Amino acid sequence: MPVYAYRCLDCGETFEQVEHMVDHDAGGHPKCPRCEGEKIAQVFAPFFPKTAKKS
Repeated sequence: MPVYAYRCLDCGETFEQVEHMVDHDAGGHPKCPRCEGEKIAQVFAPFFPKTAKKS
């Protein structure tokens, strides 16, 4: 499952949330864990793929 990064527009807290792609595409964003605010913006973070094989 992908990890999405969010930032609360009320208090400025940045946090990560593990979500299914279907849930994320549905448009529902999580609440802020610090202030329980609902004004959340997605923050783009670097992508690091994990594979079972060693390179």
